Amino acid sequence: MSEGVEAPRWRPLRAEDLPGLDALADLVHPTFFERPEVLAERLALFPEGCLALPGLAGVSRLSGYILSHPARLGSPPPLDTLLGRLDPQADALYLHDIALGPECRGRGLAAEAIGRVLSIGARYPATMLISVYGTAPFWRRFGFRDETDTANPDKLAPYGSGARYMVRRSDGSEVGVDDALAKLVQEG
Repeated sequence: MSEGVEAPRWRPLRAEDLPGLDALADLVHPTFFERPEVLAERLALFPEGCLALPGLAGVSRLSGYILSHPARLGSPPPLDTLLGRLDPQADALYLHDIALGPECRGRGLAAEAIGRVLSIGARYPATMLISVYGTAPFWRRFGFRDETDTANPDKLAPYGSGARYMVRRSDGSEVGVDDALAKLVQEG
């Protein structure tokens, strides 16, 4: 980055960011449509698990976002579905989505946001996600393990045949992952 140019910084997602979030979601996830009200509900239900990366110079939409919320381990919410409320029996943090615009890929920005969400996830026995686009190797770097064989196939079906249900346990069983995560964030 040029001297004097401030690096982009993640901040809490706000309601006024939602049109930009929707535009980025449409760009990055054209095959996984979710209605704007579904994304708005995730923010309303669990704002502490939602971050935004403001648009970089020349970009009118958000450059990145991450959405997460409590849920039941082994029961990720269906795609494009309103929750109504958070499950009072939630025993995991569900990483609903992370997206970065093409203008900020390869800059370590995903690792920073994931690290922040994993710190929230540490309050639960596990953090879970559904990996799409062949990204399972990326998620393994953060301590997630493929547990697709334990997932309900009907819940994975809308994400396509390559979808993987992945879980990161908070009990310390992912030896060395926190050090690796710190290195990824530092390199970014």
